[in-house]
Amino acid sequence: MSGSGTLGRTIKLGVRSLLLHKLRSSLTTLGVLFGTSSVIAMLAIGEGASIEAQDQIRQLGSQNVILRAVKPPEEIQSNQRQRVITYGLLEDDLMRIESSFPGVERVVPLREIAEEVRVGTRTMRPHVLSTLPTYIAATGRVVGEGRFLNEFDEDRVANVCVLGHEVARYLFPLESPIGQKVKLGGDYFVVVGTLLPRVRLGEDRAKAGDEITGEVFIPRSTGRKWFGELQVKMRAGSMDMEEVELHEIIVEVDRPENVEMVADACREMLVRQHTQRDYEVVVPLELLLRAEATKRIFNIVLGSIAGISLLVGGIGIMNVMLATVTERTREIGIRRALGAKRRHIVTQFLVETVVLSAGGGLLGVALGLAIPMIVERVAHMRTVVTPEAPLLAFGISAGIGVVFGLYPAWRAAAMDPVEALRHE
Repeated sequence: MSGSGTLGRTIKLGVRSLLLHKLRSSLTTLGVLFGTSSVIAMLAIGEGASIEAQDQIRQLGSQNVILRAVKPPEEIQSNQRQRVITYGLLEDDLMRIESSFPGVERVVPLREIAEEVRVGTRTMRPHVLSTLPTYIAATGRVVGEGRFLNEFDEDRVANVCVLGHEVARYLFPLESPIGQKVKLGGDYFVVVGTLLPRVRLGEDRAKAGDEITGEVFIPRSTGRKWFGELQVKMRAGSMDMEEVELHEIIVEVDRPENVEMVADACREMLVRQHTQRDYEVVVPLELLLRAEATKRIFNIVLGSIAGISLLVGGIGIMNVMLATVTERTREIGIRRALGAKRRHIVTQFLVETVVLSAGGGLLGVALGLAIPMIVERVAHMRTVVTPEAPLLAFGISAGIGVVFGLYPAWRAAAMDPVEALRHE
């Protein structure tokens, strides 16, 4: 009889033996099932979170260096009802970067204006930003409707604006905002375009007390003309006045390999020119590299936790198979007496453990593929199942069947036939 025929009979015998104890076999596979599914699901959730974070960082511009004004900690000043706080980036910082930094493609300044935006009875206080037309090219923002600011708007100091997605949706919920007028401070501005939602990062997230996290863009020249340099903020009965020349400078670098050089030059320049720590330097490329490293660590941790579940399932299989060997001692003795060799006994019990682990692995793969879809639908979290995850999980589950089945199989094959026949 050929070897394949013998193996086929052994597999049938192993499956038949498992079916004699359906409940015990089913419960034994659950450990492997949940372990396999948890490996796939946890890796998919971790991969999805990592890719989403990396996509957001890339949208900020992997070749950009972002300089931001940071308000220094407020000192306690008793009996003072009015004060002027000067901080942030300077026009001189902008000129130095434009004129003396090598590897710089373009530099885009932004200044935030603390003004209310109103349309009819709808009022909000978004981030009003005066900037240049090159902002859209440097940041990769996408125009949803109409257009962005252009050089003509800047040259003629036009009262035009571009609304962020959130602002446009709130102020004009039932109609297109293009061509409509919004009141910004004490003047009216014509809406020429809208932008799709932006990517937020770090300090750019909504702060407590903000009414809206959207944006309104106006030409830089218009911002200078109507709103000057001094911002007045009323708070708890006192009046705080802030003087900030620039709130943000976006430096677009010509090549990725020059990003670190330009970032270091910006840090050095700011340290020398600013007497207080009223700025921060954000480098999306550094954040991207850090996110990729975190992703690898995250996947290792998640994979290890899920692997422990598989290990527990494997221990369960070994425990059950050891009990099975004890129960079937007389059967093993009869097979040995009829001429079965040790390798036949080993093969039989290995087949049973592999069937248990592989069956649990296949069901675990199906459940592991379903869990990420459920998570996306219920929790609205992005998940990504890579082709390697199901293959890895199933391979480990099948390998566990072999590893944890070797000792019970060896113990069964090592029995003395005579002693086994005497077993009651």
